[in-house]
Amino acid sequence: MKEAQFEMIAKTLYGLEDVLAEELTALKAEEVQIGRRMVSFRGDKAMLYKANLHCRTAIRILMPLRRFEADNAETVYTEAKKIEWDRYFSTEQTFAIDAVIYSESFNHSKFVAYRIKDAIVDYFSEKHEKRPSVRINRPDMYIHVHISHHDCSISLDSSGESLHQRGYRVEQVDAPLNEVLAAGMILKTGWRGESHFVDPMCGSGTLLIEAAMIALNIPPGLYRDEYAFEQWVDFDRKLFEEVCKDESGEREFMFKCYGSDISPKAIEKSRKNIENAGLSRYIELEALPFQKYAKAPERGILVTNPPYGERISATDIMHLYAMIGERLKHAFPGYQAWILSYRDECFDKIGLRPNQKMKLMNGKLECEYRCYELFKGTNKEYKTVLNEKKRFDGKNKEHKNALYETRRFAGKDKEYKATPHEKKRFDRERKEPRKPFVKDKQFNKHKQNNENTNRRFRRT
Repeated sequence: MKEAQFEMIAKTLYGLEDVLAEELTALKAEEVQIGRRMVSFRGDKAMLYKANLHCRTAIRILMPLRRFEADNAETVYTEAKKIEWDRYFSTEQTFAIDAVIYSESFNHSKFVAYRIKDAIVDYFSEKHEKRPSVRINRPDMYIHVHISHHDCSISLDSSGESLHQRGYRVEQVDAPLNEVLAAGMILKTGWRGESHFVDPMCGSGTLLIEAAMIALNIPPGLYRDEYAFEQWVDFDRKLFEEVCKDESGEREFMFKCYGSDISPKAIEKSRKNIENAGLSRYIELEALPFQKYAKAPERGILVTNPPYGERISATDIMHLYAMIGERLKHAFPGYQAWILSYRDECFDKIGLRPNQKMKLMNGKLECEYRCYELFKGTNKEYKTVLNEKKRFDGKNKEHKNALYETRRFAGKDKEYKATPHEKKRFDRERKEPRKPFVKDKQFNKHKQNNENTNRRFRRT
């Protein structure tokens, strides 16, 4: 018997929505739709378990219970009480409510959470003469409330603790990189383990661990102790164990991840995290300042999150980014270098022109993620390649004609079938030849005047 399908929402960080949508599509989720910091989709209970276990860029997976419009807390109470809460948990279990509100009608998120708590308690008291207890830390049930203007939704949070808490981190440096952001940064590059991976300012090793897990296709939730859905009344332990034991997606990683940092303490912390994740054979570490990086491994990609913000003074930061640019040019020929930072002045000091830019959020900081193509060879050879690219890109008229001819004679019939729009244009051009533009007329007139002048000179 086929499991019933239902709607789910995967929450994520700003800028990672497209990557999360790709992950859900790969898991064969249905009706995948991108929103702001979220992706909605449909699936069965197995899909709920898979999304929690496999999605690298999801913060949490929600199951909506009820949607409605409200402009006061009493309406929220009435609607919340209509939900059949005993379908999801019992009076012996504990619960907590997390409210996120963007509305002028509701001044305080805690008051909304308080009224929903009242609705749940009153529902159980009236129906079972008993009530579940509220517990702030590690409750059995996590209830999520979202209000945007007058649109309200109440959902069950199937993840519990945020999914960025993978479970492998035992040590950390100051301002560690969020695991979800680290995975998103790597997935944005398109790298899936086809070459070496380098992070020359690795900190506690988050990018290195996430890169190795991506290359091997290890589920990011494999190290977690528990999920909130394990406490649900309808939890299917056998089905969840089948999802966890499925190793069909795992693959070989024939290269290495290389990490270095100026701080020996950071390297030691990285080593402990990597050992805890069981990835020591795929990651090599070295205490080495970036300015002493002499030669990168052949065939690779660089992804790094240099210090910025309050972690470093304004003077030092300019010297740091100038040094990064110098090392990229000399030590990483043939690489793609991806750098996350939040100030244009920092990027300017690198002294290279990026070929891609994208906005990402690192905590509360709106950052930019830039890609630099580092050409292998002399500057003259680099310019030659750029000219060749310009010459044969899609904007070039000759190249367009060549593409058109290829398309025209492609296929078994060797007969190009024009689209209805193209057919109308071709028929119109056959019947009515294109009239010259104003510029063409001016040119022809100028040409005629020159010919008349030449005739006069020949006569004299």
